[in-house]
Amino acid sequence: MLPMGWTRMVQSLRGPVLPSLRGLHPANTHPVITAGIRQQVNTTFKAGFSTKRPFSGLTTRRQPFDPRFFSSNASEAAAAPTESELPVLSPPPVGIWLLASSVLVFAVIVVGGVTRLTESGLSITEWKPVSGTLPPLSRAQWEEEFDKYKLTPEFKLMNHSMNLEEFKQIFYMEWGHRVLGRIIGLAFVLPLGYFALRKRLTATMPRNLFGMALLIGAQGALGWYMVKSGLEDSLMETPGAVPRVSQYRLAAHLGTAFVLYAGMFYTGIATLMDWRYAKTGSWGGLKGNDMQWKAILETPLVRRFARYSKALTALVFLTALSGAFVAGLDAGLLYNEFPLMGGRIAPPADELFSPEYAKTADGSDIWWRNIFENPTTVQFDHRCLAITTYVCTTLLFLATRRPALRATLPPLTRKMATSAFAMANVQVLLGISTLLYLVPVPLAALHQAGSVALLTTLVHLVVSLRRPGTAARVWRQAMKTRQAAQTPKA
Repeated sequence: MLPMGWTRMVQSLRGPVLPSLRGLHPANTHPVITAGIRQQVNTTFKAGFSTKRPFSGLTTRRQPFDPRFFSSNASEAAAAPTESELPVLSPPPVGIWLLASSVLVFAVIVVGGVTRLTESGLSITEWKPVSGTLPPLSRAQWEEEFDKYKLTPEFKLMNHSMNLEEFKQIFYMEWGHRVLGRIIGLAFVLPLGYFALRKRLTATMPRNLFGMALLIGAQGALGWYMVKSGLEDSLMETPGAVPRVSQYRLAAHLGTAFVLYAGMFYTGIATLMDWRYAKTGSWGGLKGNDMQWKAILETPLVRRFARYSKALTALVFLTALSGAFVAGLDAGLLYNEFPLMGGRIAPPADELFSPEYAKTADGSDIWWRNIFENPTTVQFDHRCLAITTYVCTTLLFLATRRPALRATLPPLTRKMATSAFAMANVQVLLGISTLLYLVPVPLAALHQAGSVALLTTLVHLVVSLRRPGTAARVWRQAMKTRQAAQTPKA
């Protein structure tokens, strides 16, 4: 029989201590505690009054102040990995930085369009990535820059009456465009290095983002390659030539900017959506069941809708590229009427595919050269692509109004489809107005900005039908396990 003091202590274990241990994992906790109690009781019984601290064997693998020690769901808590064991999940600052970078790219696209529309792009005849950051600061430096411009075909053929003050206006336009490009490079590369060193990027992001950084650098070189095409002296020897940059290089320069913009915007939105899903379970505006996205994305109707959305996004990109050819050839100054062209739906075939644009003896290149070099054909192509884009965007919007699809699509997707349809209407009005009013600078700049805005709505729509990233899904599962462990069972 135990002494009275020990009997009370053992009885106290059965009351306040043992019930709190019922939720602990039996394999990890009960044997240790039971063995400790048994060993201590046996030792005390044999020794009578032991000098050892009573019940010193009551030790577990958890500290008694760990909240999970007294949890009734401690087994679930033990299964939940710590944050250091989880894959890297990019926090909201990464997404915000990418969206801010995309806004800068949006701005440089618009500024570049205004630079072209004001015929300012050939005012700076050299490419100095570092020393060219500052504009001329003295009268002598301005005169030096102006003298360089006087040697260009554009000055000799079109601007020979320009004075220094007029030159400053076009110079500042091109200089601002180039400086904004440098700002984009710094605003993207420096935070990228910081986030990479601090391990704030998910597993797949470093490769994609460093690729974008390289593309930004290549974009600067491509921009100079484009400008250089308008400074060649061979233009002076071509009868009827107009000093302008190559429409091919212009389309490549604009297309690269669109790719950068779409990549930054897509990744930024996806980052913020993944974080929200990991923390709250919300996906595409849906809350409640964390796995709703899986059932929705596996629905045949939604899968077809997603494929259609991606194809439409590619069509918008192609239409914007065709607009670059219209701009590069000044094709918007022809057939300033809509919907007809010279009183007909389409110009005559011999005008659309004129033999004078063929460069080979057998005329085998007549098709593709007219498509890319004949202003009439280029405008007709842009009209056809724009009308097709508008019709397809309208069909996309109408599809979201169908009861079956409307009940299945997440709210964010429906909202973006409506936004795309609204932006398509605005873009059509801007395009027609730009054509009818002979390409005024404000309307033409808005039309180019509208193409980026339309692309934005469709990229956002595509992201809304994207499954959460791997890291976000792992984090969400860990959050659910942790929340379940912290919820006391009845």
